[in-house]
Amino acid sequence: MAEHLFVYGSLRRGAAHPMHRILARHATPLGPAVWQGRLYRVGWYPGAVASDDARDSVRGELYRLRLPRQVLPPLDRFENCGPGFSAPTEFSRESHEVHRPDHGSLRAWIYVYRRPVTGLPRIAGGDFLAEN
Repeated sequence: MAEHLFVYGSLRRGAAHPMHRILARHATPLGPAVWQGRLYRVGWYPGAVASDDARDSVRGELYRLRLPRQVLPPLDRFENCGPGFSAPTEFSRESHEVHRPDHGSLRAWIYVYRRPVTGLPRIAGGDFLAEN
């Protein structure tokens, strides 16, 4: 199981969402990171989808999870995915390569948006907090 998590929306420190407390207590922040994808405004929260275009990026934060098997289930419930949720879910937790400036790339869990993005406003800069 991957021990890193990339967050780009309401789980980021600056979003001030109560669910960030799980990361604050059980994960070590590793700093900014980027994932090759596109970011959309779904509602009060964003959704990220993978992209084949190297110019597309989603900006967020990378965390090292100290106890992934304890931390990921409550985050999965928050994202309405995983065991107990009927498919197709709005998000799925997937392992992808993320890039850390000056530190190279590594694999991390990412909550990827699974529904159609047609008609959703795109967050062109790829940074949800900068758009709010």
